[in-house]
Amino acid sequence: MSVRVAILEAAEALSATSDTPRLDAELMMAALLQTSRSDMLLRRMADEVPSGWGHLVRRRMEHEPVAYILGEAEFRGLTLEVSPAVLIPRGDSETVVEAALEAKPDARRVLDCGTGSGALLLALLAALHEAQGIGIDRSEAAVSVAQANAEATGLGDRALLMVADWTAPGWAAELGTFDLIVANPPYVEADAALDPDVREHEPAGALFAGTDGLDDYRILVPQLPALLEKKGIAVLEIGHEQAESVGRIASDAGFTSELRRDLGGRPRALILRQI
Repeated sequence: MSVRVAILEAAEALSATSDTPRLDAELMMAALLQTSRSDMLLRRMADEVPSGWGHLVRRRMEHEPVAYILGEAEFRGLTLEVSPAVLIPRGDSETVVEAALEAKPDARRVLDCGTGSGALLLALLAALHEAQGIGIDRSEAAVSVAQANAEATGLGDRALLMVADWTAPGWAAELGTFDLIVANPPYVEADAALDPDVREHEPAGALFAGTDGLDDYRILVPQLPALLEKKGIAVLEIGHEQAESVGRIASDAGFTSELRRDLGGRPRALILRQI
């Protein structure tokens, strides 16, 4: 069977599973061919399908995300390793990076709370050439992924990745202070309706935060003033219906908040400044 026919058949089979069945099939096939998608579309469509194709298609039909099947995802120009130990970096989260760079373009010391794959921290360090950063996560497996990404992107000398849990006493005792803090904490309601791709495959500990999705904000945000320099900035990713609720939590902790929306026009990030 040719690559062209295999992709067409897979796209049809995946139409019940995915909103982007043709793209999914093309990305998986390009990975199997060990080439880029564009090169495959231009030069490889008449090739014989390599062994293993059926296994990849079956994995996607069972709602496993393409990023986990491929083992990587793109985020703000960086190719990052991903695994089921970390959330898949999403384009919406680039709003946090853009907001942070706008609010604190001279940042020199950055803290990323809940670093996961390291996406936010590494994207910021790639843009802030003089900055050093620390990324923390409660998951040892996530920290291992983030460390691998720091090394692979050439940012390992400026990024320290470490296991720490902001719900534990004294977790930040040795960290010092920062002029920029970013965080993408768990913020999904425990009973939220999620696609099977997410609920069945992405790490629950990085997704869910109590019945209203606010548990981690209630714990983390009041601790931020002690971690920020006097004119430091914090930028939080939020769920699209959480701007008002998280804004109140921030206000009670002594912050003003400024909203940023993602490319879809939905509330996505809050810039916090100390009053």
